[in-house]
Amino acid sequence: MSSVNAVSPRSTAVDPRLTEVTARLVEAGTLSQADLLRAERAAQSSGTRLDRALRQLGLVSDDALLTAFEAVLGLPRHDGQPPDEELQTGLSPAFLEHARCLPLRLVDDVLTVGVEDPLDDFLVAALSARTGYKIERRLMAPGAFDRLKGALGVAAQVSSLAELADFDGGGDEDASRLKDLASDAPIIRLVNTMIEAAIEERASDIHLTATAGRGSRLRFRVDGVLRDMEPPSAGLHAAVISRIKIMAGLDIAERRLPQDGRMRVTSRGRPVDIRVATMPHAHGEGAVLRVLDRSAVKLSLADLGFDDTLVSSLDRAIAWPHGLFLVTGPTGSGKTTTLYSALLRLASPERNIVTVEDPVEFDLPGVNQVQVARKIGLDFAGVLRAVLRQDPDVIMVGEIRDRETASVAMQAALTGHLVLATVHTNTAAGAVPRLIDMGIEPYLLASTLRGALSQRLVRKLCVHCRKAVATVQGSFECEAVGCASCHGTGYKGRAAIGETLEVGAELLELLSNGASEGTLAKAGVRRSLAEDGWARVASGETSRDELRRVIGAG
Repeated sequence: MSSVNAVSPRSTAVDPRLTEVTARLVEAGTLSQADLLRAERAAQSSGTRLDRALRQLGLVSDDALLTAFEAVLGLPRHDGQPPDEELQTGLSPAFLEHARCLPLRLVDDVLTVGVEDPLDDFLVAALSARTGYKIERRLMAPGAFDRLKGALGVAAQVSSLAELADFDGGGDEDASRLKDLASDAPIIRLVNTMIEAAIEERASDIHLTATAGRGSRLRFRVDGVLRDMEPPSAGLHAAVISRIKIMAGLDIAERRLPQDGRMRVTSRGRPVDIRVATMPHAHGEGAVLRVLDRSAVKLSLADLGFDDTLVSSLDRAIAWPHGLFLVTGPTGSGKTTTLYSALLRLASPERNIVTVEDPVEFDLPGVNQVQVARKIGLDFAGVLRAVLRQDPDVIMVGEIRDRETASVAMQAALTGHLVLATVHTNTAAGAVPRLIDMGIEPYLLASTLRGALSQRLVRKLCVHCRKAVATVQGSFECEAVGCASCHGTGYKGRAAIGETLEVGAELLELLSNGASEGTLAKAGVRRSLAEDGWARVASGETSRDELRRVIGAG
């Protein structure tokens, strides 16, 4: 670490400002006293600083630490924008790497610098002496620092690999050469930095696609919306894709066919699973990485954002010893997470709970999880039949998508099992005609259906910058503004909105008679998806524009 740091990473002395930072983390409920004591012991035994120990142990996120440092030091956070391209400061790359700082912009002899160490007061004097400018600091997370400087740093480091700039991954290039390029240290660092940045940004997916001219386009899906990020330097796309393939155990020589794989990385001391899917595009291979960060997912219905009324309705439905409960919604609406949360509410030593999934996304304690393997003929229906011979009490079916799976799930619900499953429909009531279209008789649904939930995920307004505005009706709503904390988007985090179809005597009669979706909704839905969404708008949790984006509400 840099010699310009005021507090050495090997020093065990605690800066009083750091003590205030940890106190704020504990007060906010972000850090428990037990975890703080654990970090203090680790910091003392290893000679590292307390905030770094907290990061290395994965006890707090970079975002939480930066928020606390902002409050204690009064330093604003960097807004995520890349440095000015024309900025010339005379600072050498070696010095910047040594000091872990990055010049961002120069306005009227004031140089704004992103710093990784907010407690390094000597750095300001060193930068001012070297440049002659007044220095203003912006707090940067380590992941953001490496990402913003990474493209230039890698470009310089691969100068000894000049062939990379000419390698486009096409033709009959030798696979061993491609593997050598992808295994070079700068490419390894670049890919690791990209993945680390995605985890710190809470991204659910990383999209890396080739562009004309051997360039790349890098995007992170954060809170359900894709966001452009700083891409790898031109000419490195093929090597980066090949490195990802190596990590996921894929064939780097095969660039004509799609491939699927999986890898596990460690970030801040916690394991993160990543699913990889590659696809040949017009200008070269692309890859989508699904980030499955277990620590970032709260498997609790309350944490998902459902209100108490909806949670109570769901609890009544899954309290039945047998029957069928359905969760509906488009891809990415949180259906699987909701079912996981429901299973954890049901989990107990007295119950045998089995899931059939494609793929298994998170390990659930006390639950037997089975993954579908279509390549060897192990599909949903086949696995479900086998599961029925395992004496289950509760069964979760990852998705009912065909007649055979629907029939086996219905058979399980009729023979004394509680079956939880997902179906792709837009409304809770729409799940009924969907199953009927798959060949399920209406009278069988009337005998087994315990309820249905339709859900969506809406982005929550950033609490640091949301602004209240008056509506034409004379009430107030909040709208997105954008600040450093939310990277200028105006939103941070997501919450679930939903509607439930509750099964009563009237609905059972309508089901038996094959009533339409609209009739079923009038009889069984107490509050619609749109009504739940507008309630969130009225409370200031989300915005009118976000609700329109998600469900098209007027």
